[in-house]
Amino acid sequence: MSGIRAEAFAKRFPRLFHMAEAGSWPSIQHHGLLSTSALLDLFEVRGEPRVALEARHRPESVTLHHSRHGTAVVRDQKPMDDRGLLRSLSGGLSPTDWYQFLNARVFFWVSRERLTKLLNARAYRDKRQTVLTVDTARLLARHEERVLLSPLNSGATKPFPAPRGPDTFLPMARYSFSYWDQKRKRREPVVELTVTHSVPDIRDFVLRVEEYVGGQPDTLIFEAR
Repeated sequence: MSGIRAEAFAKRFPRLFHMAEAGSWPSIQHHGLLSTSALLDLFEVRGEPRVALEARHRPESVTLHHSRHGTAVVRDQKPMDDRGLLRSLSGGLSPTDWYQFLNARVFFWVSRERLTKLLNARAYRDKRQTVLTVDTARLLARHEERVLLSPLNSGATKPFPAPRGPDTFLPMARYSFSYWDQKRKRREPVVELTVTHSVPDIRDFVLRVEEYVGGQPDTLIFEAR
């Protein structure tokens, strides 16, 4: 049987994790958790500068400036590149297609192990990071219809580009949860939970906001009562 119900998913993965740019919590509280595309909409980025950020590889993070909204950072895509995507994509998808798809979604890890691995990655471990811990059940209760699940780290092609294509991301009702659960011996049947465009009411689901340094929590910024 394919698919998993929201209640069962939240029981298996009661917490979601999102790593954001250090210092971004005030903006997230105000605007919500935005995908790259939603952030570019907010900052009114158009034309070639938008194409460069939304449809091509970003080897480095880019800081945006706006007269009303201040600054925001579009994060790099160091773990991914065109060469790896060309080797791994199927279904007629191009690297541009993949970048645009990823940039249109907000991403959450479903396990703390994946978060820890990212925090300790070479590109990020020496920088401060803001980490949101989110209540899975409450988020799904409001946004399940915009959720897609992935069995892999869709933003990485290094060191080995795992195969990916049109069916990598699927809604909960169609996701092959039992298959991946058995194949991986109950380890990581899901790697990513994504939400289309944005989670404008993310503050309603956040349990903790912490700043991490060197892969370890350093400062508690917010904790829900």
